[in-house]
Amino acid sequence: MGCSVEDVTAAVREAAKVVCAHRDELVELDREIGDGDHGENLQRGFTAVLAKLDGGGFDGPASVLKVTATTLISTVGGAAGPLYGTAFLRASTAVGDVSEVDGRVVVSALRAALEGVVARGKAAPGDKTMVDALTPAVDAAQSTVDAGGAVPEVLRAAADAADAGAEATIALVARKGRASYLGERSAGHLDPGARSTAVLLRALADAAGSATSESGRH
Repeated sequence: MGCSVEDVTAAVREAAKVVCAHRDELVELDREIGDGDHGENLQRGFTAVLAKLDGGGFDGPASVLKVTATTLISTVGGAAGPLYGTAFLRASTAVGDVSEVDGRVVVSALRAALEGVVARGKAAPGDKTMVDALTPAVDAAQSTVDAGGAVPEVLRAAADAADAGAEATIALVARKGRASYLGERSAGHLDPGARSTAVLLRALADAAGSATSESGRH
């Protein structure tokens, strides 16, 4: 069973609400090694996304992701807007014109998102960025779908891997972004971009799990 346009809309809506709810945590993380605006910027962007989703009129899952992308690009300041916007835009392209998203399409979307972030930010694993959360998430999602996992399992595996990847950034020395200016002093801090990536993937996984539970009751 795949996720319809309504399921994808609900999942992005949930992710937007959760990211906004983590504003203060992300502000604090970014204040430690950046300029402190990551949480504020994401809250502004995803609040705008929620307003766009309320308008409806989407003709497929890809269109939901594309509107999310363009809204983030136009409303989020700093590095997060272009990076998250590119991630959602590439994911939208990967989803294409399918009417339902299955596990393999989820993996394709996540992989395309990662490739977009890497192309835009020029970061690699180990640079202490969102790439350190997204890379293991894609690998875990691929392994899960190869083992026959459906969308909820694929996203849950991705979220678990992203959590671990984000935590692993604490020990890293930043080589990209504002945190790289701190050099060795950036070690010992959780990267805010990796954390927001993990938060977003966890929200998507929870939404997919809830959608499956709901459909099982009907």
